[in-house]
Amino acid sequence: MLIDGVEITAVGLENFTAQEAQNYIDYVRGQVTTPLKSVKVKMCDDGKVDVSYLAKGEKFERIRRITGR
Repeated sequence: MLIDGVEITAVGLENFTAQEAQNYIDYVRGQVTTPLKSVKVKMCDDGKVDVSYLAKGEKFERIRRITGR
């Protein structure tokens, strides 16, 4: 499901609503400063929820290493 420009996947959660998805996205955005690409929410066996995310990386320019040899 796509919420606010972020792809969110729920594993093991029944009746996962758009509001719950938005809450998880807001939580992750509060923890990281980079723009989010996707969020995965998974229900664990112990009743806790595992939240993982993938952020959009900024483009960088590779700088050649100079060793002086």
